[in-house]
Amino acid sequence: MPLHYRNCSFRYQRGRRAVLNGLDLTLPAGNTVLLGPNGAGKSTLMAMGASALTPRSGEVAFGELRPARRADLRAYRRAVSWLPQQATFLPGMTCREHVAYVGWLKGMGERQAWRAAPTAIERVGLAEKAKDKVDTLSGGQRQRLAIAQALVHRAKLLLLDEPTVGLDPRQRRRFLDLLVELRGSIDVVVSTHDIADLDQAFDEVVVLEGGRTRFQGGVAQFERHAEEGCASGRRLESAYSMLLGGAEV
Repeated sequence: MPLHYRNCSFRYQRGRRAVLNGLDLTLPAGNTVLLGPNGAGKSTLMAMGASALTPRSGEVAFGELRPARRADLRAYRRAVSWLPQQATFLPGMTCREHVAYVGWLKGMGERQAWRAAPTAIERVGLAEKAKDKVDTLSGGQRQRLAIAQALVHRAKLLLLDEPTVGLDPRQRRRFLDLLVELRGSIDVVVSTHDIADLDQAFDEVVVLEGGRTRFQGGVAQFERHAEEGCASGRRLESAYSMLLGGAEV
């Protein structure tokens, strides 16, 4: 089910430059990667999609659900799960308790959330940590736990903002494998600076710059923007650079 941004504008302070200005964008079903330099508006876009921010003008919709309508807000937040860049955790809880608690906050029954938590934790490779306190986890493990929290209530869409920050190469590989596994069962939008392995995990590429869409299309179409004669292993990086006017990635 697509996520729609219709004529959306947003600025954080009056008088400051708009982060987004009249943006029209549809993120389709499947796995979408959202690319762009710092300040492009990626995190703002994700927060608006999660209903954590409200556009100053325009509207956001997921299917027929619109978070601006009070009657839709609860159902919208059940359908759309969000992992912000800085995930927060409550001290003293075990991993299972924390994931179950997030499921309960999302509207699951207490027993249902408790039963669903181990499956979500296992999917991110932390099954052996389920009974451990969150405080004892490494940074990479906490990031994976945050992804488990986003999965526990079986949302229809996951919005993941820089989810691979703090992950080592093996953990990042596990995350990409998870995205492949989720194909067909849930739609995923990932905001990232990392353009490696796009062809393995994603169906759609969106490039933002200055709050506007510079590119949207499939991975193969994105790769065709690479500089002529570029080595095969650097074509994705080259395509991104060329789309941003040749700026360093």
